[in-house]
Amino acid sequence: MKPTLIAPSVISADFGYLRADLARAEQGGADMLHVDIMDGHFVPNISFGPAIAKTIRSHTKLPLDVHLMLTKPRKFITSFAEAGATNITIHIECEDTILTAINEIHDFDCKVGLSVKPKTPLSAVAEHLGRIDRLLIMTVEPGFGGQKFMPDMMAKVREAVAIRQQNNYKFDIEVDGGLDKYSIWDAVRAGAEVIVAGTAVFGQADVGKAIQELRDNAKEALAYLNPPQAGGAPS
Repeated sequence: MKPTLIAPSVISADFGYLRADLARAEQGGADMLHVDIMDGHFVPNISFGPAIAKTIRSHTKLPLDVHLMLTKPRKFITSFAEAGATNITIHIECEDTILTAINEIHDFDCKVGLSVKPKTPLSAVAEHLGRIDRLLIMTVEPGFGGQKFMPDMMAKVREAVAIRQQNNYKFDIEVDGGLDKYSIWDAVRAGAEVIVAGTAVFGQADVGKAIQELRDNAKEALAYLNPPQAGGAPS
């Protein structure tokens, strides 16, 4: 199985000390940074725009996993691609034509993600799964940090794993919302490969330790799925 990737969510960083927090995450072993963009319409909150994303890009070498929680994300694809996004994820529930948006993101040599809210079934994204690089399954209602993890969303993660295997798709599976060193067990065991964690990383006194705890628990969860065979050799 793929190693679990840890993606601290920048929205939970201290913006008064943004450069320092980004450095702590990078030095602490983060695999990428998750950048939540909210427009106050698609979700009931506002975060920041391409200029801040560009600033984040200038302060880190980590890949930027940009999550557009926007009603009309196509208006901003160019801006965030030029700001340095590595991956751009849009929501199936947005008002834009999804296939057009996917093609536009790929035109910038960015990876493409597609996200579903908790109440949205995977059938809503079925026709696009062969074209995307990442499927983001929300494990809280998007818009605010610090919400409680929704364990019933793990059925959707397992469903995504089965669909990928049946169709030989290549997307990875990301989960976002309420993930910490405890809930990461359920997520990884269900099949999640990219873990977005906000307050569980940036809300801790020792960011590096927090990331390592997430990684260690993810490894233990993977080991649970792949127990040693007789004779002690790993499966």
